[in-house]
Amino acid sequence: MKKGLLIVLSIFIFSCASVQVNYDYERGTDFSVYKTYNYYEPMTMGLSELDAKRFLDALDAGLQAKGMHLSDTPDFLINIKSNQYQEHQKSNVGVGVGGSGRNVGGGISIGIPVGQASISRELIVEFIDDQKTGLFWQAVSASKYQPNAKPEVRAAQFDAIVAKILSEYPPVPKK
Repeated sequence: MKKGLLIVLSIFIFSCASVQVNYDYERGTDFSVYKTYNYYEPMTMGLSELDAKRFLDALDAGLQAKGMHLSDTPDFLINIKSNQYQEHQKSNVGVGVGGSGRNVGGGISIGIPVGQASISRELIVEFIDDQKTGLFWQAVSASKYQPNAKPEVRAAQFDAIVAKILSEYPPVPKK
């Protein structure tokens, strides 16, 4: 019961957490012809082996929910890249000392960071048709990353990221 509550709470927290995704796609692409997929081999994702498995499991589940199937003769290939970066401190306290007198001035200022810098992860998912157009769809997500999170929390975060990434696939052309 306690473990189930932790998983549900983690999914809730990460689904509400800010996962920002930018999408791009090749105009004129007929997305209805893409029903089977596979992954580039070898693919260097930039994730640990366990995190890579969690992400691929979440992506497989998301794509299968959209009616696609993993195949040895795929319609398109998927390439995934990951970057981890530390965000700049947004909170600083400034301490300044200054003086003047008789037309002489001077000063010292020091910025002291408040709190810890947060770590973010960028995941890039690319759908590529090697036979026709090449890269035809791309999603770039950015979200907070907790390197010491428990496996259940990491899996829940990847589920939330994949749900957000695939929410705009296939794209609906604007008229």
